[in-house]
Amino acid sequence: MKRRIIEIDQEKCNGCGACAAACHEGAIGMVGGKARLLRDDYCDGLGDCLPTCPTGAITFVEREAAPYDEAAVQAAKAAQAPLACGCPGSMAKAIHRQNDAPAAPTAAPSRLTQWPVQIKLVPVEAPYFDGAKLLVAADCSAYAYAAFHERFIRGHITLVGCPKLDGVDYSEKLAEILRRNDIRELTVVRMEVPCCGGLENAAKRALQVSGKFIPWQVVTVSTDGRILD
Repeated sequence: MKRRIIEIDQEKCNGCGACAAACHEGAIGMVGGKARLLRDDYCDGLGDCLPTCPTGAITFVEREAAPYDEAAVQAAKAAQAPLACGCPGSMAKAIHRQNDAPAAPTAAPSRLTQWPVQIKLVPVEAPYFDGAKLLVAADCSAYAYAAFHERFIRGHITLVGCPKLDGVDYSEKLAEILRRNDIRELTVVRMEVPCCGGLENAAKRALQVSGKFIPWQVVTVSTDGRILD
């Protein structure tokens, strides 16, 4: 079948391994110091690897390729023991807090319950998505709004990004997250600046493409830290 799949320019690849660490399906591996697409049927075509490449060596192409085989990917994951490689900062994990207690007497507790939080790094499927209230937020919003943890992160799985800086359309990945997981509701927190409209539009397109009816809302934060709507 002809479908969208990644292609790695071997001349541009510097062998950093960031794409292999970002590929949750195991489609990319390091061969001879260079990143290579190991199996077509392991590549889901979502492009988690693209934004991690510092040299722009990875692009999408349309070509004949085996269809994505999710069952084969899951079987391969189950058969492999965890490897002590890749970027530790991109490994998905849940964060469990004891009694929701503050870290220090004068400090408010963090309400973050999972890692990573960047949209481009977070896996498409993870146990913490099951039954979750999803927060998709502009990364500036947590700095502008002082009570961000209490008002928005608390009780939510948090994804953050900046469409202008990342230069990525988040809609496909967000749609897959919504489609593959039991998401109960979606909150989008954006800044009032026009470029933040890309985040809101990506979330709206993701909801449409996912084919699911999920309660959702958009909250806009001003640059001086007020809630506008």
